[in-house]
Amino acid sequence: MAYRSLLSLVLLIMLVSPNTRQLVGVLHPTLYASVALLHLATSVPLVGFLSKRLNQRMMLVVFTLDIISIILMSHASGGVISGLPVLLIITVAASAVLVTNRTLATLIAALSALALLGDTVWLIWAGVREFPDLFPAGLLGALIFVVSLMVQIVAQRLGRAEELARNRASDLYDLQRLNEQIVQHMDTGILLVDGEGMVRVMNKSASTLLVPERPVIMEQGRQLADYCPELAYQYQHWKDSGQHKARPFKVTEDAPPVIARFRELQPSSARDALIFVEDYTPVTQYAQSLKLTSLGRLTASIAHEIRNPLGAISHAAQLLQESDTLAASDKRMAEIIESHCGRVNQIVESVMRISRREPPKPEYIKLQDWLTNHVRNYLQGLSQPADITVDCQYQDLLIEFDPENLERVMTNLLDNALRHSGKATGRESARIEVELDFIAHQALIDIIDHGTGVPRADQPKLFEPFFTTVAQGSGMGLYLCKELCEINNASLSYRPTDKGESCFRISVTQRAL
Repeated sequence: MAYRSLLSLVLLIMLVSPNTRQLVGVLHPTLYASVALLHLATSVPLVGFLSKRLNQRMMLVVFTLDIISIILMSHASGGVISGLPVLLIITVAASAVLVTNRTLATLIAALSALALLGDTVWLIWAGVREFPDLFPAGLLGALIFVVSLMVQIVAQRLGRAEELARNRASDLYDLQRLNEQIVQHMDTGILLVDGEGMVRVMNKSASTLLVPERPVIMEQGRQLADYCPELAYQYQHWKDSGQHKARPFKVTEDAPPVIARFRELQPSSARDALIFVEDYTPVTQYAQSLKLTSLGRLTASIAHEIRNPLGAISHAAQLLQESDTLAASDKRMAEIIESHCGRVNQIVESVMRISRREPPKPEYIKLQDWLTNHVRNYLQGLSQPADITVDCQYQDLLIEFDPENLERVMTNLLDNALRHSGKATGRESARIEVELDFIAHQALIDIIDHGTGVPRADQPKLFEPFFTTVAQGSGMGLYLCKELCEINNASLSYRPTDKGESCFRISVTQRAL
């Protein structure tokens, strides 16, 4: 439509300009001016109309009007000799591009050629032109057909290429979105880091492992050292030496161990690199499983070898205690022998329980009801009164855990809590608090006692087998609890409260709320 408007203005200017006035409107100036003005006047409404309804029929009407206008102005200017019919080539070429129906496009070319020939015949009959003028008119008509057919072929090919490009662009966009979704939902954390150690892009898993308390979008564009100095050190060492020996590390003291791998994105001066950060906990759990398997085989082979002589020693000590001729000091020695025999037997029993441990049978547990029932049954089985409170504000909270394993863990932790509270305050008491970590989607079960707490030097060894601070303990209770938690995809950790109380936290996956 812009072309139509500009063409109308040029043709009108040619009519009023002294230099070009003799070229147009020679025979009928009034007809020429009227058609040019009408052609210009129809351009404005056509722009608004076609912008809303660009259909084939309307395009056919527009091009037909253009053909009529050009033929009339050519007739007013003397026919083919004026050169105006050449404008029909542009009109036909435009119709071949814009009209997708090849039959209609060819029809427009035919109308143009017939109109041109008809106008030439009319002028010859009126005596304005001579019979030889039919040859350039026919030649121009043939050229119009050739241009129309060639442009149709080119337009069709361009249309197919455009459609193919549009489909490829759509496929690439879908593939890009798919890749983004895959990267964002991978368990492996991915970071794109430039040569200066600036994090340009990171996925959701990387944000969870490095900065779980903040959204991933807020952690773009910061230095790698701001997330984890150890990770930044390993990255710098790899960049300088080109070698990397993967070793696990912790982002914070309470975070799970992670391991990093580095890959250069592409050879360049900037040396952009990809950092893959993975949770090292499954590897640790697998190694622990292998260790427990070896331990189970060992205990199975030596169980009878230990129990048989142990039973004989214990039985002999009991017989010595029953002797009337045994001195008091010797009786004390026999008591010590029997006491330590019982402790050794307890250690053997604990190890045997670990070695015989079966795979968990997880179930969905409604935590508040389960804790209330467990505490009630636990208190009924005690030989002396104790005080245990349960603080859980989430009535519909579900967790996935083996009920038998959870009962053993809670019983062991409550035994420890009551024992240490009784030593420190003279009153056996404990409390259970349940919280939710909405970022990690975990339920946090805290077992808190009023004891003096675990010394900082002993905390790293707290969950090691055979480590105990109690003379009568076997050192296997907390170790067994931690193992039972891990095989149920949970974790057990120690963290003193702000008041200095001891707190053992079970972090278990939240299933529903």
